[in-house]
Amino acid sequence: MSIAKQKLSVGFKGGHSMAELIGTRDELLRMIERKYNVEIFVLGNDLEISGKGKNVKEVAELIEELVLQINLGQKLSTQKVDDSIKIMEDKSGLQPHEVFKSSIVVNSGKKIKPRTIGQKKYIEAIKENTIVFGIGPAGTGKTYLALALAVEALKENKVGRIILIKPVVEAGEKLGFLPGDIYDKVNPYLRPLYDALYEMLDIEKFQQYRDMGIIEVVPLAYMRGRTLNDSFIILDEAQNTSPEQMKMFLTRLGFGSKIVVTGDVTQIDLPQDRVSGLITVEKILKGISGIEFVYLTSKDVVRHELVQRIVDAYKDYEDREKNYHKEK
Repeated sequence: MSIAKQKLSVGFKGGHSMAELIGTRDELLRMIERKYNVEIFVLGNDLEISGKGKNVKEVAELIEELVLQINLGQKLSTQKVDDSIKIMEDKSGLQPHEVFKSSIVVNSGKKIKPRTIGQKKYIEAIKENTIVFGIGPAGTGKTYLALALAVEALKENKVGRIILIKPVVEAGEKLGFLPGDIYDKVNPYLRPLYDALYEMLDIEKFQQYRDMGIIEVVPLAYMRGRTLNDSFIILDEAQNTSPEQMKMFLTRLGFGSKIVVTGDVTQIDLPQDRVSGLITVEKILKGISGIEFVYLTSKDVVRHELVQRIVDAYKDYEDREKNYHKEK
């Protein structure tokens, strides 16, 4: 096995230093060494990379990208380095610093940034279209990013309110018999939306907006007959709508409003004889100007790395099952 060596001169701008690149106790450098099975030596503002030729080349390209991120003021972390590696391995033409430069400003100036190419495309689609469908597996940030954009739009006075909607399949027709007001009734089903909003607004601000009607969190069944103007509307878990419910929901769109529909067509909780409105809507609306479908994949999963493997494993299993039944 031939071992290659490459010396890389690193140029920092604006007072940035090698310490930012190598990380606390050299954790970022060690992370790169483990990932690519190379050795990296720091020589002042130079790095010497030693390992298999292909790996050395890839590490040199990665380090040049990380230095560019530092010079652009983008802070490095183990997560950021890991995300950068995945984006570069994707070879889509987009570089990590181009993905990370997008940001959504929420509570107290906090910035939420895309971590994958798919997430960046999703954010851009929401900004540029009136209706966007975000379709993909759990952990891809479909709902979280849509909520962040909704909070940003409210903060910038682009909309007057946020309306969050979810089909409450588990409760069926028994919702009206549950104790409490509407928020008490649906709270267990909408908890993930609350948790994200608490993070983006803080609990007190969220409760104030909810009491004022600036933020509404409601089950889909309560939307019939309404027209929603000047609103950022998110329909979550849309795979659990019927085609009739999907049509009813989309026709609530009013002037000055934006709709984001999120869902995962592999996690449908409807009875087996019911068709998902999220599946049929693609056949009906695809190609209409102002409506965009964005498909996120396991590459866009930003939870624990095992989640990505689980998503891929289930997809492989489902594909095998489909092929098996076709052959029978």
